[in-house]
Amino acid sequence: MLKGLIKTMRPKQWTKNVFIFFAIVFDKQLFHLPAFIRTLAGFVLFCLVSSVVYIINDIADIEADRNHPVKKLRPLPSGKLSVKAAWIAAAVLVLIIIPLAYWLSPAFFAVLVAYLVINLAYSKWLKHIPILDVFIIAAGFVLRVEAGVTLIVVERFSPWLYIVTTLGALYLGFGKRRAELTLNSNGAGSYRKVLEGYSIPLLDQYITIVSAATILSYSLYTFSATNLPANHSMMLTIPFVTYIIFRYLYLIHMSQNTGSPEEVLLSDRPIQLSILLAGLVVLAVFYLQ
Repeated sequence: MLKGLIKTMRPKQWTKNVFIFFAIVFDKQLFHLPAFIRTLAGFVLFCLVSSVVYIINDIADIEADRNHPVKKLRPLPSGKLSVKAAWIAAAVLVLIIIPLAYWLSPAFFAVLVAYLVINLAYSKWLKHIPILDVFIIAAGFVLRVEAGVTLIVVERFSPWLYIVTTLGALYLGFGKRRAELTLNSNGAGSYRKVLEGYSIPLLDQYITIVSAATILSYSLYTFSATNLPANHSMMLTIPFVTYIIFRYLYLIHMSQNTGSPEEVLLSDRPIQLSILLAGLVVLAVFYLQ
């Protein structure tokens, strides 16, 4: 049961919470120890609260997941983890997270509660509404970035990063819906009702729009943010970001295993290498000049 609970908490998806580190990295405070410790603590709490969301979401989706070719193997729909045990675990985690978050920062506490409430509403109602479901996913990423901002004394964090995060998250969200629709084209709506409101051509149009907007907004950030070097060296990261977007789009069209962006992140070597190289360039631009 413990193994099933840990699996339901989705440790692999904790990679999404690295967005909390955006503020400390892009505000040039990565090597400021107090700020780093606070951000790391916030990262841990966000991982736990996201696990609460996954547990509750799996409880809400237990019947639908039993009709899914892959999700039926999860602990809850397969019966390896009982619903009662899952509820108890979620309640205990909330009782631990809430006071610690407030102790860390009242503003961080507010963002974390907002994230929890929005995602509970998503699990219950909003995930069944086409377009809005993906916007809620994007809002979760923006709240992660904002959580990082609340944990440090921000000096010159560019608002362009909120725009880039929003558009990038929309791109991943619509890409995920496309992969799900392609993988389960026969009776897809039987396990995820919202897929009935999408079609492949419609999702392709959405993906085209947000991918282009993501590249454009990130490019604008690289030469307009006030805390970047005057030589515009941050523009060196544009090819890496563009490649990551194109690579993920390639995988959506050419592979049947791209329903989950974090799985792609943990398995696709070209994307991992591009993220590593882009990260090294960012560190060089911010901390070596």
